[in-house]
Amino acid sequence: MTAAEKTDAAAQAGNGRKRTVDLLARAETQELLAAWDALAEKPAAQSVRGPETGLVMVRGRIGGGGAPFNLGEVTVTRATVRLASGSVGHAQALGTDREKARLSAIFDALWQEEATKGFVEEKLLSPIARRIAEDNNRKAEETSATRVDFFTMVRGED
Repeated sequence: MTAAEKTDAAAQAGNGRKRTVDLLARAETQELLAAWDALAEKPAAQSVRGPETGLVMVRGRIGGGGAPFNLGEVTVTRATVRLASGSVGHAQALGTDREKARLSAIFDALWQEEATKGFVEEKLLSPIARRIAEDNNRKAEETSATRVDFFTMVRGED
């Protein structure tokens, strides 16, 4: 494998990890618990950090491109776990649900292992992605129902 191929493979793995962490942060606690219950063998997870709750400053921009300003603080819970196999998983989630953060970190670590990656993708990440896409489509349909098209009529006096 050439250096360029290794770099490309690392970038693709990084994008997959980014997707995984994003979906786990957007997961609902009941989705995580259902996937946990579906696991044949529950992994032993040692807490490295947290779960702990704190505040994060959220910054905004007027119109998406203006000068940044401090919008306010939001509550965030994070956790880091190490599985017996040595895989380390990290998770962050809005709110104060510590169990959600802990389970998300465990599933992040499981996703990194080849033996359980398929399970995490099939039983957890794909359903979360499907739910998010359905929610986005529903919101888009609701928004398009109230769409108003403006047009100008020319009176022909030119």
